[in-house]
Amino acid sequence: MVERNHNLRYSPTDLDRKWQERWRRDSLYKVADDDERPKWYELTMYPYPSGDLHIGHWYAMAPADAHARFRRMQGYNVLHPMGFDAFGLPAENAAIKRNIHPYKWTMGNIENMRPQLNSMGTIYDWDREIICALPEYYRWNQWFFLQFYNAGLAYRAKAPANWCPSCQTVLANEQVVDGKCERCDSIVSRRDLEQWFLGITKYAEELLDYSGLLDWPERIKSMQSNWIGRSEGVDISFDIREYDLDEEFRTFTTRIDTIYGVTFVVMAPEHPLVDKLTTDERRSEVEAYIELARLQTEVERLSTEREKTGVFIGSYATNHLNGERVPIFIADYALLTYGTGIVMGVPAHDQRDFDFAKKYDLEIRTVIASPGWSGDQLEQAQVEEGIHVNSGPFDGLGSREGKERIADHIEANGLGHRTVSYRLRDWLISRQRYWGTPIPILYCGNCGVVPVPEQDLPVLLPEDAQFRPSGESPLRFHSGFLNVDCPSCHGPALRETDTMDTFVDSSWYHLRYTSPHFDQGPFDPVAVKEWLPVDQYTGGAEHAVMHLLYARFFNKALRDIGLVEYDEPYLRLFNQGIIIADHHKMSKSRGNVITPDPYVKDLGADVVRAYLMFLGPWEQGGDWSDSGINGMARWFNRVWDLAYHDPTLLDNGTVDDKAVSSLLRVT
Repeated sequence: MVERNHNLRYSPTDLDRKWQERWRRDSLYKVADDDERPKWYELTMYPYPSGDLHIGHWYAMAPADAHARFRRMQGYNVLHPMGFDAFGLPAENAAIKRNIHPYKWTMGNIENMRPQLNSMGTIYDWDREIICALPEYYRWNQWFFLQFYNAGLAYRAKAPANWCPSCQTVLANEQVVDGKCERCDSIVSRRDLEQWFLGITKYAEELLDYSGLLDWPERIKSMQSNWIGRSEGVDISFDIREYDLDEEFRTFTTRIDTIYGVTFVVMAPEHPLVDKLTTDERRSEVEAYIELARLQTEVERLSTEREKTGVFIGSYATNHLNGERVPIFIADYALLTYGTGIVMGVPAHDQRDFDFAKKYDLEIRTVIASPGWSGDQLEQAQVEEGIHVNSGPFDGLGSREGKERIADHIEANGLGHRTVSYRLRDWLISRQRYWGTPIPILYCGNCGVVPVPEQDLPVLLPEDAQFRPSGESPLRFHSGFLNVDCPSCHGPALRETDTMDTFVDSSWYHLRYTSPHFDQGPFDPVAVKEWLPVDQYTGGAEHAVMHLLYARFFNKALRDIGLVEYDEPYLRLFNQGIIIADHHKMSKSRGNVITPDPYVKDLGADVVRAYLMFLGPWEQGGDWSDSGINGMARWFNRVWDLAYHDPTLLDNGTVDDKAVSSLLRVT
């Protein structure tokens, strides 16, 4: 018992140590599944094991932990777990630069971060910790992949990848800096490779339904809607049979009312028809342009600030509605991954097409006239609704009515059909690197593509991988991993050497927390029924269209496979703001990263937590200030002094027993 003395000052280091050891010794925060209290599942996005916690981690985790504690005090059985997002490119880069295995680097960082997380005074039940880079976790990534493969949701197709000609390897987007390889500074090009996808587009319409998300920020839902990019329009064909190809090509448009204004067509440079339709006299220029387009990223090609360029390939397509032949161009702003990879050019009614037509001296024909239009040449694209002109039998109709009548005509004559298109593309999960979940697929000369049998999971990453300075995945050169017997015919086969996108790990990790040691499946279905869905999820808004969208898709796919019963994984979402220093976002390059450890040592975890809690509205963030946290420390000292104040020094007065009883009851 501490002797009461009004001069005694707050000693946070001793108190933190005392109580955190007591909590551990008493297993105070061990979570039971069979607790009779109502459940509350509070989840914070797990960190990447970079080696050190910075104050940004504290800002994400300490207020979430405070809320979990609040729910616990309200009488809930609270699950508030923690783990590590342990796969990924940074660990592989560290292996190359530091000549250390990614496993050793990652696990060393986790060992360093675990006590840092404990120093926050959190209520994590460490018996439920998950580490995605361990076989007992990634085994189930592979199992899920096989379920998706059997359900037709996992498939292999060609897709463009970043290629370094000097390193002779594929690069992740993060490894391309200003169009160059980060390792050797060579110009990076695009190369089509067979890669693995998950069919998220099958769920595009359902992902636009937010009724199951009880409390999500509107901006996150808007970001997801824009990313999915739903558009209603018409899929229409253009005739190219004059080139003895015996086929047509199709393009999607939301402005079928402007079909009579088409004066050119643009194909993506990568489109397979380009080679067939390019004339001999145009081939050298076309091939040079294709190579130039391959050096650009999709973001660069779609930029609205860049001048649009293209090349005429020498061929024409016929517009079925008016019989006109229009020139076919390739242009870098058309992408094979968007729509059909072919767009119709209507320069009078689309500003991008208008600029392109001006540059290449193409006809600009008005077919939707604005009120008062006198037939003059347009100075810019007319994109508003109006009256049909130069549109054959549809002249005089308003553009809305004309859109419906033209669509009816197209469908009646078998030229196309009304449809819905999405900007969302299927999820490319292949990564040409080592530190990730091996994709459980074999390639057999007799049997073709062969899934690894479930009983043979996990497909383990070899521990003796040799990392090359070029950065190529060691899996490609590890004979013990690469060469295997086919489980179907027992002949020689090769393993897939691509690994999975790390977003696969985080798409279902909330499920594993409920039963992290369950080995009969990815999770105990009884525990999942008890705890899921997550009641409150907290983390950064930057994950809106990657992690959060993928996790929603994953959940819906698991529901359809019959593994879960609910539609949405996270009922409530809260995005914290960003804590900054010196009015700038924290970064090592700026030298303004705040390390919390010295503050915790000198001032205590409670002071740091309280300062972050009172810094400002959690969703807005704030600017770190040493003077501010010192003020919080002074406040804690005043509280301490008050608690240990000698009651004989207080003013004499009558004690109100009723008030004392009421205060105790509230406390």
